[in-house]
Amino acid sequence: MKTFYTERDIEDMHAQGVRTLRVDDSTVLTDLAREKVQSLGMALVRADASPAPAADLTATIKAAVIARLGTHRYDDLLDTIIPLVLKRLRP
Repeated sequence: MKTFYTERDIEDMHAQGVRTLRVDDSTVLTDLAREKVQSLGMALVRADASPAPAADLTATIKAAVIARLGTHRYDDLLDTIIPLVLKRLRP
C-alpha cells in the first residue's frame, strides 16, 4: 500500500512540529510536497537508513508524538520519558 503526501499534508505536519519525514519505496510525495519539504527545512530520511544518533532519535520521536497528539501541552513530560525509554531499549 502506498502512502501519498501533498503540499497540504507537509504544511500540516510542519505546523504540528514534525521536522523529519521517514520515507520508503511505498511513500509518494507530490512535486509540490517535495518542494514544501525543502522550503520548510524538513528532512526526508530513508526508512532503511542507518539508525539516527540518540539526540536525533529523541527529537524525531518527540515530533511524531506531538504530531499525533496535536498539541505541545506535554513537552516537558516527553522530554523526560523519551530518553528513559530509549535508554532501556538500547543494549
